[in-house]
Amino acid sequence: MSVKLPPLREVIARHGLAASKALGQNFLLDGQLLDRIAAIPGNLTGEQVYEVGPGPGGLTRALLRAGAHVTAVERDHRCLPALAELGEAFPGKLSVIEDDALTIDLARILPEGGHIASNLPYNVGTALLVDWLTGVEWPPRWRSLTLMFQREVADRIVATPGTSAYGRLSVLAQWRTTARLALPVHRSAFTPPPKVMSAVVHIVPKDAPTGVTPSAMEKLTGAAFGQRRKMLRQSLKPLSGALDALESCGINGERRAETLSVEEFVALARAFGA
Repeated sequence: MSVKLPPLREVIARHGLAASKALGQNFLLDGQLLDRIAAIPGNLTGEQVYEVGPGPGGLTRALLRAGAHVTAVERDHRCLPALAELGEAFPGKLSVIEDDALTIDLARILPEGGHIASNLPYNVGTALLVDWLTGVEWPPRWRSLTLMFQREVADRIVATPGTSAYGRLSVLAQWRTTARLALPVHRSAFTPPPKVMSAVVHIVPKDAPTGVTPSAMEKLTGAAFGQRRKMLRQSLKPLSGALDALESCGINGERRAETLSVEEFVALARAFGA
């Protein structure tokens, strides 16, 4: 859909939208880069997309250009007039909710399912991801997640066992999804530039292993990685039933959490059962 829009820098200047450090904001202004991010989920024509923290609407306009129907949640009231203008340019395609994304019920946003695509505010990104990954409902309402993170967080999401980045977030992300690093993004692409590099991660749900609950996986990974470099028999000891599960799976208690594969964590969670 070809709609003539003013440059983002002009929108930001006109509405006085200096990025707020308190809200973890860093704005992306490069239209070509934003279009590349919007293309990662695939064809979005007619698809429902949920966006968290649209700010002045950079990614929002790219998603709308890609044909999506976007529901955006923004807690910074300063951004609402700019988003309203964008809604006028794409009639009936953009809904904006002024709220805190951490309190939003996904069923309200995506009642029929859809995609989530966001340049996530850095201060809430990991918390939102864990919430979306650990829902009881599976398959989830989201068919894909296309999310911008600090590069260090993105590396943790897709990390493999035995690497320095591998940890609790890696297991929570991978035990019932396929996660990949889709696009590295240089710090200079943002306004203001953050101190670190970023990357877009693309996550797609897959069939959940039978007999494993998100609660069990959260408890086990929390305990196992809570004291890195400790042997499993020490880190899991405070968790009732975990050592029995370890033994029943034939996993050596002298191993450390970062050496276990995602499949071994799945077996452990199945035996743990809580």
